[in-house]
Amino acid sequence: MQDLGRSANSTPTVNSTLTEWLDYMQQIHVSAIDMGLERVMPVFAKLLLQKNQAFVFTVAGTNGKGSTTATIARICEQAGYKTALYQSPHLLVFNERIKINGQMVSDETLIQAFVQVENARLACGLTLSFFEMTTLAAFLIFQQANCEVWVLEIGLGGRLDVVNVIDPDLAVITNIGIDHVEWLGDTREKIAIEKAGILRQGITLVYAEKDMPRTLPPLIASAQVNLQQYGSDYSYQPNSDHSRWQYTNGSVTMSLPTPSLSLHNTATAITAVIASPLSITQSHIEAALPTVSLAGRFDQRTFFNRQWLFDVAHNEHGMTFLLSQLTPWVQQYQQQHPHAHLHLIISMLADKDISPVLAKLQQFSQTIMPILSVHSGVINHPRASSKARLTEALPKYFTNIHIFDDLEAATQSAIRHSQTQDIILVCGSFYTISHVLTSNMIATTC
Repeated sequence: MQDLGRSANSTPTVNSTLTEWLDYMQQIHVSAIDMGLERVMPVFAKLLLQKNQAFVFTVAGTNGKGSTTATIARICEQAGYKTALYQSPHLLVFNERIKINGQMVSDETLIQAFVQVENARLACGLTLSFFEMTTLAAFLIFQQANCEVWVLEIGLGGRLDVVNVIDPDLAVITNIGIDHVEWLGDTREKIAIEKAGILRQGITLVYAEKDMPRTLPPLIASAQVNLQQYGSDYSYQPNSDHSRWQYTNGSVTMSLPTPSLSLHNTATAITAVIASPLSITQSHIEAALPTVSLAGRFDQRTFFNRQWLFDVAHNEHGMTFLLSQLTPWVQQYQQQHPHAHLHLIISMLADKDISPVLAKLQQFSQTIMPILSVHSGVINHPRASSKARLTEALPKYFTNIHIFDDLEAATQSAIRHSQTQDIILVCGSFYTISHVLTSNMIATTC
């Protein structure tokens, strides 16, 4: 008989805690990542999941999905739509992944949905991964809450990602870079095919790069997709005083307040909402942009009289983008704090290519602001880079390196080696940031 991951001692109930449910769902399936929809679809059908009359934005891409989805959702909320937002992973609490009108859903709501998904899974005689289980639960919550707009972030790729069981009404591809090569392919052309799997016949695609892999245009043409591409169909330009910026597409030019998130991703989000049939005005956009924030994306905080900067950049493309933001920021910071130094806390998952990330940071250190010390530790995750790998990689790019068994010790080390007003940059993974923010020293100050 197939092992369905259920035993008398381990199966949670409606009275179990959220932690118990999350722990249980991580043990059901043999692997954390299992591409394909063949196991998901029967459970999806059993649950009678459907988006009803909701308008669905689905966002794929190598980087920038989080800030793009957050901005789309906030604009729709401002326009008065009951808006569902699904993102992954989370930084501190699982509830961050599933929001309605900007509010995380409760533990009780999640548990009730998990019970229904689990019952459907067992009735189908199938195992599902943690991400598959929790994503189906999110959709069930959105359906039951009668959300008018769904904003969905693809977890991995597009074509075979569980988020893709819901047909989008508008698709966004933020960019196509080299990442997750073991699942998506080792070239932009191969990866583009996977991400284009979110397309549906006749819908609009907002594509946020000027450069398009050669495999993508035939797929766009075949699906008769209405393409809105950055550089040809929309663009943006910051003002010299950085307080406002200009957004332009084929029919409108708007002067808008500068958001805390990336201008590029913001412009992409605006293009998506304007291209939709939703009733979105410039006043909705104006009101929404100053209120959009996203933990872990150029996330500035102060602890121990030091300036901390958290960013989830974990590949070459993401690091390039982070450093493009960091360069003017540190230059301005140095004008106010001329004696400040820069320190780095970094750790990555084993399936990420650490070398180009470190090379980008080394170049920044040599040309913009020296990285005075580097601190690293092993992420508490099954896919974490080992201490041996970190010990081998980091000395190729930096000196004054301190490597530990965990990120708790790395955080303590960074604080010890820094002084008041210094900058501590934390990057490399969602999990790196999460572990630093929940370290004993940081958590007690929050």
